[in-house]
Amino acid sequence: MIEGVRIKKLNVISDDRGQLMEILRVSETKILPQQVYLTTAYENVVKDKENFHMHKKQNDSFCCIKGKIKLVLVDTRKNSKTMGEINEFEIGEDNFCLVIIPNQVLHAFKSLKGEAFIVNSIDCEYNRKLPDEFRVKNEYYDWDKL
Repeated sequence: MIEGVRIKKLNVISDDRGQLMEILRVSETKILPQQVYLTTAYENVVKDKENFHMHKKQNDSFCCIKGKIKLVLVDTRKNSKTMGEINEFEIGEDNFCLVIIPNQVLHAFKSLKGEAFIVNSIDCEYNRKLPDEFRVKNEYYDWDKL
């Protein structure tokens, strides 16, 4: 597992009225969300296929709440014990989890089942004038092998 990546398995509680799933507890994750947003991807679409995505300061906390995705992380941090490591996670229906992605770890995902809905809790508010968003050419992962 890439250094700093954490996985929290999520429990779905069902009854005759519907379902409840707790996603994030600050006391467990030590992450203080400053912004929460929803992003979606249509089935078989890869977000950031050509260029992986990363942040220099921001930490992400991904949870796929509808559909299913393959989330790929790549550690290119020079001072990391896991530099060069690639992690693949299938998350969403049948495997609800919160995946905490440390800053400077490259990430991208592909929707595997229907339109996937991903909730991301970030620990830095998005700055439209000076975004902490960087693209790195994908030389790490073959999305077409799926």
